[in-house]
Amino acid sequence: MTTAPCDPEELRCLFLFEKLSDAQLRELCEQGYMATFEPGRVYSEGDRATCFYVLVEGSVVLSRRSGEDDVDVERTSQPGVYAGAWHAYLGDRMPQTYNNSLRVTVPSRFYVLDAEKLAALMAEWFPMALHLLEGLFFGIQNTQQAVSQRERLLALGSLSAGLTHELNNPAAAAVRATSTLRERVAGMRSKLGMIAAGPYEKADLQTLMQLQTDAADRVAKAPELSPLEAGDAEDVLGDWLDGKGIAGGWDIAPTFVQAGLDIDWMERVAAAVPPEILEGAVRWLNYTVETELLMNEIAESTTRISTLVGAAKQYSQMDRAPYQTVDVHELLKSTLIMLARKIGDGVQVVKEFDRTLPRIPVYAAELNQVWTNLIDNAVQAMDGHGTLTVRTAREDDQLLVEIGDTGPGVPAEIRNRIFEPFFTTKPVGDGTGLGLDISWRIVVNRHHGDLRVESEPGDTRFQVRLPLVPSTSEETG
Repeated sequence: MTTAPCDPEELRCLFLFEKLSDAQLRELCEQGYMATFEPGRVYSEGDRATCFYVLVEGSVVLSRRSGEDDVDVERTSQPGVYAGAWHAYLGDRMPQTYNNSLRVTVPSRFYVLDAEKLAALMAEWFPMALHLLEGLFFGIQNTQQAVSQRERLLALGSLSAGLTHELNNPAAAAVRATSTLRERVAGMRSKLGMIAAGPYEKADLQTLMQLQTDAADRVAKAPELSPLEAGDAEDVLGDWLDGKGIAGGWDIAPTFVQAGLDIDWMERVAAAVPPEILEGAVRWLNYTVETELLMNEIAESTTRISTLVGAAKQYSQMDRAPYQTVDVHELLKSTLIMLARKIGDGVQVVKEFDRTLPRIPVYAAELNQVWTNLIDNAVQAMDGHGTLTVRTAREDDQLLVEIGDTGPGVPAEIRNRIFEPFFTTKPVGDGTGLGLDISWRIVVNRHHGDLRVESEPGDTRFQVRLPLVPSTSEETG
């Protein structure tokens, strides 16, 4: 870089300074200077913002960091464009670092002003404009934070309501089954007393105990029958019980069918015990089967509750370090479980997971928020009916997570705006326009990854790419 004094008349030719007075232009030249840079980098994103640059002649490229790459966001040769410490007027109220990188592609000349001098001149020359700018900047920032917080709370409330509903169903089922089981056990005690006082030989009791054990084993292996198949089997078994003179056989048949006990098995029972005790044996076995089925129902309900609680802990990352190495599939699975009620029965969920993918270092709870936003948007786009596809794959040194839906798609004219803060296509009150902005910040700024969308009617895919290895800042931080 070479420096030289500046000429007030040259500054007057730049649109940024054309309305300034002669005295103001002279002071700018006294405070700043001209600098010529050879092709290469002028400053880097994240460095302390020490200077304000205004292009006089040459060509510049502004870029932002995305993962391991610098993405060009603007190329221009327009004299008067500015970059660098343009927000120095905000002082210590915000981090004074460069929010992009600047490089020149040909030898280029800039007017350069130190950040502190820029802040002092703005405060002296434009006090009203400065207050307006401060109000605008911090107003937008505060609004974004407030609405972002509200969106998080709304999402949490929705998830909590869904989780409460999902937990209530198996809990209520377990309570009902426990109450019924208590009644059946009481009935078994009564029946056991009757058997003890009845005309049962020792050999008959041993046979009955063997049948009881076999019936319990069959319950655990009972096949799943369709309603039509179950109805036909109940009719056949009801006729058999009625033919054996067993009162109320039609009430017993559904329990035996559910347990997988068919006519062949019942014939074994009839052949194994004397005719005079067949009805008592059948009723005793009915108690056995009912208790096994009820215990299975309790086990399934409590397992479901445990699964939901585990998913909630995985989703919230409760009691876990914010930054950790995880299996991204576990995060996706927990989010799908948490959103199951919102997804609904009208959406088919297809999981195409590449299980060979390695664990990656991430802010897990924040990524779960990304999955929530993308899946929720997909379900809303399909209006509750369609196919939701969650796919993972490896692309070079990145892990790809793709959330696809079969909705109408994102129109081409707004595709470049959907990640902007407060931009939404939903009716007023239905969306804040921050879901995708938050997701973009988490993926790109927080994880140095990439978030983009590919869309056409019937096939929209939001693609999240995350680095397989941590950035240097995360490894050392």
